[in-house]
Amino acid sequence: MIALQNGVGTWLGELLQSVGLPPEVAAPVGETIIGVALFLIAFIVLYLIGKRGILPLLNRVLDSRNLDRHAQTPIRKVVWILYLFVGITIAFGIAGYNGFLRSLATIAAAATLAIGFAMQDVLKNFVAGVFIFTERPFKIGDWIEWDDNVGVVEDISLRITRVRTFDNELLTVPNFQLTDNVVKNPVDAKKLRLKFVFGIGYDDDIEAATNIILEEARDHPGIMDDPEPSVRLTELGDSSVGLQSRIWINDPSRADFVRTRAEYVQRVKEQFDAEGIDIPYPHRTLTGGIGVADGPVAGE
Repeated sequence: MIALQNGVGTWLGELLQSVGLPPEVAAPVGETIIGVALFLIAFIVLYLIGKRGILPLLNRVLDSRNLDRHAQTPIRKVVWILYLFVGITIAFGIAGYNGFLRSLATIAAAATLAIGFAMQDVLKNFVAGVFIFTERPFKIGDWIEWDDNVGVVEDISLRITRVRTFDNELLTVPNFQLTDNVVKNPVDAKKLRLKFVFGIGYDDDIEAATNIILEEARDHPGIMDDPEPSVRLTELGDSSVGLQSRIWINDPSRADFVRTRAEYVQRVKEQFDAEGIDIPYPHRTLTGGIGVADGPVAGE
């Protein structure tokens, strides 16, 4: 390749000399033209290989992992940028600019080190974003909880994730916060269990209260029959007996958790009232006595 390049460069230099250019100018110009032409040809070939071979192969790999479309886009961009960088490097090598490549590599290494120190947080979020895309702990539309925050995921990028709270506030969350902390995803599975403790008085009939709780769960259209609802006595409080209801709702990514639970609890409360079952207030029993001492009244 080098011999061919030198030969063509010499021929082009002689051609330029024949049209009047001095020899000391014609030879370098000829070599430069040949180098630029080889670079362009090599880069165009590598670009077409990437467009027609590498990208379709990458798309098949991403599709085989069942990645969401929003997750495929940034990964595809990063791979394409890396491929272009490698293609430019190879094209420079084919054009014979090895010295330039060594200088470029030195500059790139120094720049990478400086950028790495200056952009530690950005890089940390970028790596966290890659983990989110590959591990998929949640996706757009999921209801997630972390630390003291809760909301629905609206967008995921390589640096940040946008979450809409139930107060309609938009949270812009750095990705590393979602990979370095425990994230709860209640809607990851196809069904979700909800628990609620109903407190009844110590004098009330536990069996009757249990039957009401189960009947209202079976009658509610948003509560699943399989797994069937269940009730367990879980608490003996200071002023009430705690009956924990365990119900399941289907397809939780679309169900209205709050509405289903609120309707269910309201129906149980109304039936408790109709059957005379009390939901007692907390109370305290005070013991002791009050003594009245003889003597002058304060202020007299």
